[in-house]
Amino acid sequence: MFKIHAILCPVDFSDASRKAVQYAREFASNMGASVYLLNVVEPRPMAVDITLNYVPLEEDLEKAAAEDLDIILQEFLVAGLKAECAIEFGNPSDVILEKAAELDVNLLIMGSHGKKGLSRLIMGSVAETVVRKANCPVLIVKAEEKEFIGDV
Repeated sequence: MFKIHAILCPVDFSDASRKAVQYAREFASNMGASVYLLNVVEPRPMAVDITLNYVPLEEDLEKAAAEDLDIILQEFLVAGLKAECAIEFGNPSDVILEKAAELDVNLLIMGSHGKKGLSRLIMGSVAETVVRKANCPVLIVKAEEKEFIGDV
């Protein structure tokens, strides 16, 4: 039987990503697997504040991600699960694939925003790239679509 021993769960704090974390927690709990939570900060151009000093946006993103990721990590640890987390910089799909190989995970669980058409063509799809290039099974979790109520 196929034994899951290590799960990589990329986290971008979107609804789909948070749902993927729930799946990772269930898989880890039921199979005794360890979970590696990963946030990837994509390099961005420098931001300018009102005093015209350049402020590295990556530092702000890293700090916010570290705080949010630690909350998720603590939930895993309180539940008695083996978990670690990290923040990496770079192209999300490249970093995810590199980390999966480095950690020798045998399951990737990640959220997908479900972009279609032109927006997917312009922005690309991290999930699609990972599915095509990963050396292990990938479970894609979509956020539930929100129902629109009201006038159009």
